[in-house]
Amino acid sequence: MITIVAKLQAAPGKEAELKAVLTEMVANVKTHEAGAVPTYSLHVSDTDPALFLFYENYRDAEAQTAHNVTGHMKAMSASLAGLLGGRPVIERYTRIATVE
Repeated sequence: MITIVAKLQAAPGKEAELKAVLTEMVANVKTHEAGAVPTYSLHVSDTDPALFLFYENYRDAEAQTAHNVTGHMKAMSASLAGLLGGRPVIERYTRIATVE
């Protein structure tokens, strides 16, 4: 299982627009990648309403690679222009233990 944690900071005044783009991405992943992506959740910081976090689990490395080239990923990336207050911080992890 591959886990991605991605943090995206909204540009000042762009929080609602960024939230809408990111929420749409969650819906697209649910529709188009459900079997390969068991978890794709969007969060907002309790202390900074402009800071969003994706927590993503992929079945395997191939599913994560395929996700990066989907039409909805390309569309989301294009929609981020002008909405971010900096570069996203993206980290990849490999699960070693869990409680399910």
